[in-house]
Amino acid sequence: MRTPRLFQVGQVWQNTFTRGDLLLLGGIAVVIYFGARLAFSAPAVVTGPTISLEPSALPWYAILSILRMGAAYVLSLVFGLFYGWIAAHNLRAQKIMLPLLDILQSIPILSFLPVVLLSLTAILPQGIAIELGAVILIFTSQAWNLIFAWYQSLITIPEELKEASATFRFNSWMKFKTMALPFAANNLIWNSIMSWAGGWFFLMAAEIFTVGNRDFRLPGLGAYLQAAANRGDIRAIALGIGTLVLVIILFDQLLWRPLLAWADRFKIEMVSNEDAPTSWFYDLMVSSRLVSVISQRVRRPLTERLDNLSLRRFPLRPTVIRQAGRNWVSVIIGVIVVAMIAYGLYLAASLLATLTLSNWLDIGTGLLATLFHVAAALAITMLWTIPVGVLIGTSQRWAKILQPIVQILASIPATAIFPVIVLALVKLSGGMTVAAIVLMLMGTQWYVLFNVIAGTNAIPQDIKYTTTLLQLKGWQRWRTLILPSLFPYLITGAITASGGAWNASIVAEYVVFNGQILQTSGIGAVIARATAEGNFALLLGGTLTMIVTVVCINRFIWRRLYRLAEEKYKME
Repeated sequence: MRTPRLFQVGQVWQNTFTRGDLLLLGGIAVVIYFGARLAFSAPAVVTGPTISLEPSALPWYAILSILRMGAAYVLSLVFGLFYGWIAAHNLRAQKIMLPLLDILQSIPILSFLPVVLLSLTAILPQGIAIELGAVILIFTSQAWNLIFAWYQSLITIPEELKEASATFRFNSWMKFKTMALPFAANNLIWNSIMSWAGGWFFLMAAEIFTVGNRDFRLPGLGAYLQAAANRGDIRAIALGIGTLVLVIILFDQLLWRPLLAWADRFKIEMVSNEDAPTSWFYDLMVSSRLVSVISQRVRRPLTERLDNLSLRRFPLRPTVIRQAGRNWVSVIIGVIVVAMIAYGLYLAASLLATLTLSNWLDIGTGLLATLFHVAAALAITMLWTIPVGVLIGTSQRWAKILQPIVQILASIPATAIFPVIVLALVKLSGGMTVAAIVLMLMGTQWYVLFNVIAGTNAIPQDIKYTTTLLQLKGWQRWRTLILPSLFPYLITGAITASGGAWNASIVAEYVVFNGQILQTSGIGAVIARATAEGNFALLLGGTLTMIVTVVCINRFIWRRLYRLAEEKYKME
């Protein structure tokens, strides 16, 4: 008996590489080069703050860390909504924005962080420069998975919803408010949880960053944990991790769970979900008289004014097909941009020309080693996150138990406990290689897990009932329902996890612990060593090599799988 399929079949293949990609890569190389040149003008000595290990300092440090995370998240969300919307609705812009997104999420920001901080301190006051650098670093850990999740939701909106919005003659704002945002709500919330979890990892890296005599540390939970570890203060380490766990639990109970309970109303299904997510705080807010008054007197009139304003300013207009003409202003601007990039590439090539054959061999062998580390981490991630994510997404009983645990584990910065892992494994044969894979795993596996949970939650209840009526069990149920439903979410999680693993290689393959350098072969170790030695030519060469490699992987593997997810596994 042939197993029935519940999804459309179809497939479209597109070009994987264009001349525009080469132009974008050239632009990134120029930015890195000029950032490195500007870094030479940075102050020779930067004095960091004094970190107090008194328990009374922890609330203030927690507030500072939350403010940095919050600023980066708001920036990531706003940027992601605009970026994903334009990329999904403007085919001309899409040809530039998607390749650019591939490149941006491929940049190993931890290798670029020294250049960012040094260049910012050369042109801005020290305090503002360091805070801005921290927000930029956290932004890069939060933005890309939000954009991918939002874009993936937009391109998989069922056709009947699009037809309904066209029938009601919705303009862009009304489509965004009443169709796109509700459809993507669950996906965005789960990826927001992941963004905050990943943000803690990079927050710690930002708050404890130093380069030679330049101390770029910031007061916060990350700096507190590092100071406690350096002094061997077990009590302070326990208090710091306890404070971090308390913050995570508060966010789970007061923000994420209420949002998930609220967003359940937007799931597309013919029957109600018997196992819908619940939240005591959400129920409390719904029954609150004050919240009801604010909703009626403030929120509702404000949204109505926004709707009316959007209808007046952006009325639905018929599509007019214009004959393509040459815009000479755009041509002139394009020529100037290309000329500037060409000049910058010449300067960058001059810097790269100073690298020896031995340097390039180190970069090449390191690249292959890191490719193995990333592949191993991603394979292990898939093996456990898919079954666990499906369990959490399908059983509210297990979700109540496992979801807070997963959020706590995902939010504990792996860099905080990495020295312990290194000490346990370094004496074994290949211990640093295993430790590097473990750190990559700890920093990136959550991207896949939270996307699997979001994908499982998005499966309509009526389709679940249909598979039950068809008596599909075991592998048949997984093959016809679960895996096809998860496929778009799985690809979204895998892309961000892969990029995160490449980024994490910089701190995983090269470790300074108690004044001793511990490293394994890898492109991350090459970049970290170049940063420590101030070898900007090797830093530029290693960073560009990593970027080009990740972009190629995205184009030849992930982009094709993304297209397959869009066309073949889109529920209609």
